[in-house]
Amino acid sequence: MRILAISGSLRRDSYSSGLLRAARELAAAAVEIEIYDDLAEIAAFNEDLEESVPAAVADLRERIAAAEALLIATPEYNGSIPGALKNALDWASRPYGEAALVGKPVAVIGSSPSPFGAAWAQEHLRRALSLSGSVVLERELKVGRVDERFEDGELIDLGTREELRELVGELLELAAAGATELGAAA
Repeated sequence: MRILAISGSLRRDSYSSGLLRAARELAAAAVEIEIYDDLAEIAAFNEDLEESVPAAVADLRERIAAAEALLIATPEYNGSIPGALKNALDWASRPYGEAALVGKPVAVIGSSPSPFGAAWAQEHLRRALSLSGSVVLERELKVGRVDERFEDGELIDLGTREELRELVGELLELAAAGATELGAAA
C-alpha cells in the first residue's frame, strides 16, 4: 500500500514534517509512505494556466493519483491552513469531477504549540478535502503543545506515537475498503 504524505509547512524542520517522518517510521513494513516536499514549487492557482498545467502541479496530481491514500499534516496559521497547502489542494481538486482527489482516502493531522492542536486548521482542511471529493477519515489527530513532544527533530511522545500508528492503520483500512468496493464494482 502506498501513502502520499503532505506537510502543510514549508519549513524544513517543521513539526508537521516531523509527524510525517514518524508516521513513515511507525508504518507496517508493507506500507510505503512517500513524503512530498515540493509544496513550495507549486505556482499560485490560476484558471488561465489550466490548459497548460505547470510541471510541479502535474507532478503533484500524478503522485496523488498513484497513491492509495493521503496523509496530510498541517500547522495552524491565523486559525486556518497555510496558503501553500490550500493552493496545492486547489490545483489537485481540478478538473472538477475528475481530479486526483476525487474518491481518495485522506487522514488529517494538525499540530500546534498551542494546546488545541490546530483544531481550526484541521476543520478547514477537512472541509476543503471533502468538498474536493476526497473520503476523509473521521478520526482526527490534534497534536497540541507539539513543541513539547519532539526532541532533536524526533517525535518522542509515546502517546502521540501510538495515536499516529492507529491513525495510519485506520487510513489503511479505509483505503483497503475503497479498493475492495472498486474491485467488486468492476
